[in-house]
Formats: sequence, C-alpha cells, structure tokens
Amino acid sequence: MRLLVTRPEPDAERTAERLRTLGHDVVLVPVLRVQAVDLSFGPGPFAALVVTSRNAVRALASHARRNELVGIPVFAVGARSAEAAREAGFSEVVSADGDVDDLIRLIAARFSGNGTLILYLAGEDRAGDLAGGLAAHGIAVETAIAYRAVPDEDFPARLVAGLAGGSLDAVLHYSRRSAEAFLAGAEATEITRPMLAAVHLCLSAEVAAPLEDAGAAQVRIASHPNESALFGLLSHN
Repeated sequence: MRLLVTRPEPDAERTAERLRTLGHDVVLVPVLRVQAVDLSFGPGPFAALVVTSRNAVRALASHARRNELVGIPVFAVGARSAEAAREAGFSEVVSADGDVDDLIRLIAARFSGNGTLILYLAGEDRAGDLAGGLAAHGIAVETAIAYRAVPDEDFPARLVAGLAGGSLDAVLHYSRRSAEAFLAGAEATEITRPMLAAVHLCLSAEVAAPLEDAGAAQVRIASHPNESALFGLLSHN
C-alpha cells in the first residue's frame, strides 16, 4: 500500500521504517514540527513523573534538574513514551497502554487520597484533562510545558510533491492537531477534495473528529490508541 505519514520528526521516520518493513510504500510529509521550549518547574518534591509523549522525555535529556527526577517513578501513556523513559535512564517506568483516561486510572490506583504532588511534562497543546482527572482522586499535578508542535510551513508544497508519485491508499493520523493541520494544508494547495476521498486511519475518535467534520468519506479508528492497533487497520484495506 502507498501510505502518507504526517506525524512530526523524529517519530515520523521511525514509523515509516516500521511500515516499510511491513512492505508498504511510505510518503513521509510531517505536517507539524516540534519546538523545544524553556522547560521549568517548581521545587517539588514530586512523587512521580508523567509523560504522554516521547518529546517530553527528550526535553529532559540535557535539563539541569534531570538528576532530581531520574530516581522517581514514571507513568507513561503508552509503550513508546515508556520506552523513551527507560532509554533516558529512568528505572521504574509503568505504561498505561492507552489514553489519558487510562493513565488517570493507573496513577489513581497508586496514589489516590495521598495528597501526592506529581509532575506532568506536557505539550503546549494536549488532549484530555489529566490534572482535573487526578484532582478528583486527591492528587495534585504540576503541569510543565516541555515542547510545542507548530505547523510546518513547507507541508503544503511537500504534500503536492509527495502526491506526484501516485495516488495514496491511506493517510495515518496520530493527533487531532496534526489532522487539523493536514486539512489546512490540503485546503492551501486546493486538493481538499481528493484528500477527503482517501482512507484516513486515526489513532482515536478524538483524532478522527476534524476529518469526519470536514466530510472525509472513509475514516477508520484504531481499536486502541497505540500504533500497533493503528497498523492493524491496514489489514482491512
């Protein structure tokens, strides 16, 4: 199959390699790019660290206070962010293997009612209300912005160039923000109609929503919000 992957680097290339190994032809056109920000957070102490993206872990790699955190438990939303935390030197890492709601349940099972303070390294734009969900369990959250994703201004031109090689069988979407940016890029290049006619494979219902609202004809949602489940949708095409 000829697939369009729109997620930001460096995760985009990793995804592309997995798909190529499975025998697919991959058109890699990131719709967003990740920017580092000046990460800062309060004195703590923190009972745990929460990450929902590999980008959050990367933000700690050379941070002046990294050593203060490396000894505390890490709660990750999924296997990839958990893997990144282990690679970064964190020894106690637990994955919710799901979405923010699954992560809230996992953390609450450990700390509910303890008056615990945890540190959440987040993106500037994020889905779900982790802090609000944990507050209901008596768990305080300090949210620190670790990175931001901004539209890649070269995306429209690269999208047109990518399509020059032939039609697409499917487009893979990993976040609502990237799906929205994808639609904006298609509109900017006046190819909205053929893009909406493509098959769109989405990590979750939240990711799929803007595509459905725009009138995409074929939107499919992974059974679980992880890449393996997303790839599972390819067998139905």
